[in-house]
Amino acid sequence: MPIIDPAIRPPAEADSFLLQVTTGCSANTCTFCGAYKGKPFAIKNSHEIMSDIHQEAIHYPDTRRVFLMDGDALAMDNTRLIPILDELNKTFPYLARVSAYANGFNIMRKSDNELQALLNKKLRLIYIGLESGSQSILDMCQKKATAEDMTKAVQRCAQIGIKSSVIVLLGLGGKTHSKTHVSDTIKVLNQMQPRYLSFLSVMLIPGTKLHQQQKAGVFKELTAKELLQETHDIIQGLDLKMTVFRTDHASNYLSLEGRLPHDKQRLLTQVKYALTGRHPLRPDFYRGL
Repeated sequence: MPIIDPAIRPPAEADSFLLQVTTGCSANTCTFCGAYKGKPFAIKNSHEIMSDIHQEAIHYPDTRRVFLMDGDALAMDNTRLIPILDELNKTFPYLARVSAYANGFNIMRKSDNELQALLNKKLRLIYIGLESGSQSILDMCQKKATAEDMTKAVQRCAQIGIKSSVIVLLGLGGKTHSKTHVSDTIKVLNQMQPRYLSFLSVMLIPGTKLHQQQKAGVFKELTAKELLQETHDIIQGLDLKMTVFRTDHASNYLSLEGRLPHDKQRLLTQVKYALTGRHPLRPDFYRGL
């Protein structure tokens, strides 16, 4: 069956089979997000999902990676999710990994045995939007998952063996709460110890509450230089033991990639060079200086 647009997936899943098992997001309250506006959350019909799997197998029988869309596949009960994973494993003999976006509160609803069952069926990676470690900022953004729930979710998944790719939104605190955003995000990330970490930058999307707040002067957007300063300050405070770090999203002014803690000083140097104009950046960076 055709994917019900928009189709949103992480950059790392560009070559994966995008299997839509739900539509929309089970929360869909965040003031900064316009991804699923007008797209109510629903679990797709099992027959349609199985049909999509079989159609993919006709064209790409050697599929190795599958990404479950939309915003939160783990909102599904295991009674519905496990048969899908079973079918994927049966249909694709070279299947190496299944991944999905996940909300902290839905992970916390699952028992350790349920998470273990998902891992056993090759669900090995979740993408979780922390956005900010500051609970006050998350509350202002009307994010349903709490910082505590998301921290526990990542920690529980790690204990089971499911890796987490955590997403931070630079600039989410605006000018008023930038320092709190930085300091609290550092604390939470150090507690989480995610296997993967990526930074995105806030993009004010017309029609979202955050865009309306910016137009009303309630939310004061950071300049490009201030976003880079947040990047620098968060990296500087991180004490991560084994994390792959990236800022390769199109929303960012500077593309970074490295392993923490090994590449920490190199990454900090790159950001410092960017702040002094000695590193190639997106052209519109200079308009924010």
